[in-house]
Amino acid sequence: MSEAQRILVVDDVEQNLALLGGLVRTLGYEVETARDGLEALAKLVLGFDLVLLDVMMPGLDGYEVARRVRADPRTQDLPIILVTVLDSREDRVKAIQAGASDFIAKPVDKTELLVRISSQLRLKQAQDALKRSQAELEERVARRTKELRRTVEETADANRRTYAAHIDTIRRLVLAAELKDPDTARHILRISRYSTVLANALRMSPGEIEVLGHAVTMHDVGKIGIPDAILFKPGALDEEEKKIMESHTLIGSRILADSPSELMQLGEIVALTHHERWDGTGYPRRLAGEQIPLPGRICSVVDVFDALTTDRPYRPAFSPEAARDSMRRGRGAHFDPRLFDLFLDRWDEVLEVRGRLIEEDAASRQPWPPEEVA
Repeated sequence: MSEAQRILVVDDVEQNLALLGGLVRTLGYEVETARDGLEALAKLVLGFDLVLLDVMMPGLDGYEVARRVRADPRTQDLPIILVTVLDSREDRVKAIQAGASDFIAKPVDKTELLVRISSQLRLKQAQDALKRSQAELEERVARRTKELRRTVEETADANRRTYAAHIDTIRRLVLAAELKDPDTARHILRISRYSTVLANALRMSPGEIEVLGHAVTMHDVGKIGIPDAILFKPGALDEEEKKIMESHTLIGSRILADSPSELMQLGEIVALTHHERWDGTGYPRRLAGEQIPLPGRICSVVDVFDALTTDRPYRPAFSPEAARDSMRRGRGAHFDPRLFDLFLDRWDEVLEVRGRLIEEDAASRQPWPPEEVA
């Protein structure tokens, strides 16, 4: 059995308070009374479902009590029925402005009182149910948002681990090249740094630049399949040896093929196309112009620059300026002319990167622990 609903009856006239309170009790409600506005406001903490409030009271009249009830967040939705002998249009407007939910005229008719109380209580129950529903919905939304956030964080963490695994795979491939030729590993680092100079000049996004920087490190991974006698031959290669050396593009492509990783896919493209030439005379597929994927064209420029400025078994390194002058003859033939022009536009940055790489390489070759200074 549900609890009886509680109604606060407020009137400064004792006889009216007793009569109205008794009438409300006969309707089946639990009644609490207050003899003035101050007592009514104090008793609201006891919890009520509705207030029957006399208007004409000394001190705080019914209008002021109603305004204070509405001003308190704890009671702002509490139904208030004003009981008054005033029935003019102005009185009704004032009652509504004060926050009255309804009003009933004196003398109070029992049937009318029942109808008005029942109506306001049903409305309050509906409002309470809506509030509960909203609160439950907000709780569910908050809970699901928290769960979704946790899922997103877990997904992001998984993606980070996957990305880290891809980078680790690349580093292991680089390590395989380094075991065969330590200079190859340093070459890989250099063209990675140089490629980011061109990528920035092309206004690639930070994510694209990072992926490209890792992908170009795999351009020569196919050289692990080239015999040492050819790879380290101090003199010029004969035609058969050239064909074998050129096959490192196809070997690298096969090593990196069929990976779901964006990094590996781009690495495969770079490995296969970095020796293609703008005029179509490169290898292995004789691609020309923009048939050559952009990453392959970028790698072509920086790969040649680094090769020219690095000692080889068959010749000493060129100076950066001599390498630049030599490469100018390949603009529009070997190299994409737009990319080569951007490379020259960023020449100071290229030299700055080269300088830092030389310093890093020198530092990495220092004995450890450092020798004591005499």
